[in-house]
Amino acid sequence: MSSSYGYGDQTLNQQSAYVPTTASFKSKSTAQKMNKGDKRTTVLRKGAGKQWEDTSLLDWDPSHYRLFVGNISNDVTEQVLDETFSVFKSYSKCRVVRDKISNKAKYAFIAFADPEDFLKAWKEYDGKYVGNRPITLSKSQTNIKANDIGYRKSNDLRSGKKNHRAAPY
Repeated sequence: MSSSYGYGDQTLNQQSAYVPTTASFKSKSTAQKMNKGDKRTTVLRKGAGKQWEDTSLLDWDPSHYRLFVGNISNDVTEQVLDETFSVFKSYSKCRVVRDKISNKAKYAFIAFADPEDFLKAWKEYDGKYVGNRPITLSKSQTNIKANDIGYRKSNDLRSGKKNHRAAPY
């Protein structure tokens, strides 16, 4: 039997492939309210004329060597990357970055404590298939630097204030 729109009943009863997760509803600001005189450690990021906190970068050791993994397929998870790169002794951790809405894998980062293993992994796995696609590896361009921020900077980040003067003209 078909509906008045020309679709079958089974087509109309199909569920959407989109499944909302709690990750898509999180607040954009992770800044915590502070009292005067308090300080806390965080990583400040800048881009597109904005500045924000990224506390997830505090988990990464700044002395480690990081690879950027591009062109990863959607079936690649952190577990798959762990299994692939754990053959290197100094491999420490990985992180797969996914799109907030579609939950598709976009790119990943892999950290090594030893520069020899970093270069060896880069040379051996660049262009190799991990999942359904050949991955592209390059040296990560981001520098992780933890900063201590105080009460005023924390409030500026929470309210979205810019810390530069307006143009005099």
